[in-house]
Amino acid sequence: MRTSTSAGSWLRRPRGALSRVIGLAAVGLAAGGVILGTSGPAGPATAPRVPNVDRFGTVWLCRPGLAADPCTVRLTAAVVGPHGGTGVQRVRAAKNPPIDCFYVYPTVSPQSTPNANLSIDPAETAVASAQAARFSQVCRVYAPMYRQLTLKAIGGHGLSVISEATAYLSMLAGWKDYLAHYNHGRGVVLIGHSQGAALLIKLIESQVDPSPALRSRLVSAVLLGGNVTVAVGSDVGGSFRHVPACSGPSTVHCVIAYSSFLQPPPANSLFGRPGAGVSALSGQGGTTALQVLCVNPEVVGGGPLLPYFPTARFPGVIGQSTGTGLSRRTPWVTFPGLYSATCMDAGGASWLQIDVVAMPGDTRPTVTQSLGPAWGLHLVDVNIALGNLVDAVRSESAAYVRATPGRR
Repeated sequence: MRTSTSAGSWLRRPRGALSRVIGLAAVGLAAGGVILGTSGPAGPATAPRVPNVDRFGTVWLCRPGLAADPCTVRLTAAVVGPHGGTGVQRVRAAKNPPIDCFYVYPTVSPQSTPNANLSIDPAETAVASAQAARFSQVCRVYAPMYRQLTLKAIGGHGLSVISEATAYLSMLAGWKDYLAHYNHGRGVVLIGHSQGAALLIKLIESQVDPSPALRSRLVSAVLLGGNVTVAVGSDVGGSFRHVPACSGPSTVHCVIAYSSFLQPPPANSLFGRPGAGVSALSGQGGTTALQVLCVNPEVVGGGPLLPYFPTARFPGVIGQSTGTGLSRRTPWVTFPGLYSATCMDAGGASWLQIDVVAMPGDTRPTVTQSLGPAWGLHLVDVNIALGNLVDAVRSESAAYVRATPGRR
């Protein structure tokens, strides 16, 4: 089945070369006293002196039971109609959801080094609230801090095979801690955007896809703006051998992926084209035998496009390019009926086409490609369809529980 209903280019390397680099980086990290994302000698006694560190050495941005958890913020939303009429939607985090979500945040760190440290800065807190918090309605959300490539590194200052491998190994350490000490055999949804999606592609390829046991626990993977690939004319065979594209609201053990644009991606687009953008982080090359996967969130979410945006401005430089333009008393705002989504495949690119369907007199603000045509709507890949994505995970969770009732 063909699934096309769906700051500079990063370094491109063959998958085998990246794997060798990761192996060398692991040796280097161990020799330097940094073991898979923990600082100092291995062991809980020398864990980083930052909040939210567990006794196994992982610093958790989000985890059930944390005193200050940005993934369990208030979810009340203003519902704004075409002519400014506003209702209020009140929903809450689930008290005992049957599945977990493991979230890896995108590039947000403003730190000056190529790899961020494990301190929780306002940018990580804000992006976790904006992208992951609404999933707390349907799953327990876990999000480890990791030594991500910073905004400076992505801008070309300090980006190297070692810094890329450091980011992946640090995230992998959080995943292994989660599996060993928190999962307890539960189903899990992997959620990532941009750098987070690219690292999760590598994790699925190396850890989940080859393991029938872990594939059986994978409810789904929501990997946005990461250039997941499939063989042309198929729903698998690119990034993954055994994890196919999700095809409907109740399919499980599958992946939801897309990159959103208002206009067709140009030839120099960072997303929607095999081998472009963050593809190097997941070790993916680009060939004519592959296409970037697009799964329409309207199809898997079972309804028209439903965006949710936080009303608070994002901190730092990214905040200059985001926001709703509205001041609201609620932490969220949604604009039902303002957008539609269609997966497109043309000119060697596959993308999620976002169209504004505002009627005359519609006073609601609309999204823009603020970073330019090559980036498309990358900054709002998650939020432009967040309601649909949460609904997709809700229905996938129900299907997973029906199929595996003993796993709850």
